[in-house]
Amino acid sequence: MSLPSQFLIGAATSSHQVEGNNIYNDWWEWEQSRPDIGNSGRATDHWNKYKEDFALAKQLGHTAHRFSIEWSRIEPKPGAFNRKAIEHYREVLEELRRLNIKSFVTLHHFTNPVWLAKKGGWENGYAVDRFEKYVRYVAQHLGHLVDFWVTINEPMVYASQSYWRADWPPQKRTLRGMLRVIRNMAYGHMIAYRVLHSITPDTPVGLAKHLIAYLPEHRRQLDDQIMAGLEDWWFNHRFFSLTGNTHDFIGVNYYFTTKLRVKLFPPRFMKVPWEGAVSDINWPIRPEGLTHVLLHMKKYNLPIYITENGLADASDSKRSEFIRSHIKAVKKAMQQGVNVRGYLHWSLLDNFEWADGFKPRFGLIAVDYKTLERKIRPSAYVLKAFADSANI
Repeated sequence: MSLPSQFLIGAATSSHQVEGNNIYNDWWEWEQSRPDIGNSGRATDHWNKYKEDFALAKQLGHTAHRFSIEWSRIEPKPGAFNRKAIEHYREVLEELRRLNIKSFVTLHHFTNPVWLAKKGGWENGYAVDRFEKYVRYVAQHLGHLVDFWVTINEPMVYASQSYWRADWPPQKRTLRGMLRVIRNMAYGHMIAYRVLHSITPDTPVGLAKHLIAYLPEHRRQLDDQIMAGLEDWWFNHRFFSLTGNTHDFIGVNYYFTTKLRVKLFPPRFMKVPWEGAVSDINWPIRPEGLTHVLLHMKKYNLPIYITENGLADASDSKRSEFIRSHIKAVKKAMQQGVNVRGYLHWSLLDNFEWADGFKPRFGLIAVDYKTLERKIRPSAYVLKAFADSANI
């Protein structure tokens, strides 16, 4: 099966990971106290080099690109919108349009303005009200240039990493707080959906949802099966049950599969160590998991775009086969009736990978962080071949 014509292929980035000098958000502030990961600093300087980066994307045959708008640049102080920042993003969108590259614009990708974080962030319902105002401002100024809206990136990841695992700012470990964040982000998405449709009624609105393929260690052992099912419901589907019919498409972020085992004495469940191939940061490589999660999304009867899929691979020794095998997994899901319409690789560029700093290398394009030189990795041409075949 070949990919259908007009199937979108490209890559994704996020503002804090590539732009550099996002000094008004909570991640920047948190980084100052974390010398172990280093400061994001100028990152890849995509803020200034976006035209060069988009030219490379065009050279690689990309027909779509996902990026995020940095809320803290648009609104560095509550109610004080930065006209220069919105004009910058206008120029970014105009450049993508000039290159005939469809835009997926993410409005919240993990970072919050410092002033919002100091008021409790998404634990506080105040965040929902402020998010609505920010979304409205962006839509009014940029909406006519946007092809797809992505309201929030990976809300369950954000809530669990920041308010349960305590690995990300504000590093809290509170079940009540995590549940409140999930609820408020669901409200935020629903309100953003209505605002975006009121201003740009013909532009599809969705969110980017991280999905994990959960498998029981023993397929015939009932307790393992039940635990895998519960994890799947909680992490993969809970947010959709909260947000109802406020999705025009589903953005799927898929990276790995997790096997689960239940221990009765003492009662607990645990992740089973992965025995197959892994990325540089030990994430399991299992393309079948992408087919698995896509089939689980079929029940929502919505168009699906793969909004992130990739691996940390500094040597570029695994990425080519990773791309081939995961697009094959997409095709397999499509053959079973899943309406997949595009694939965006993570990432276009090497970038600042959150609490892992600059060490993981996810980019189709390598970045020398000292000189900021860009160099296309050989694996990028594997994705280009798929892009070329979808545009015949």
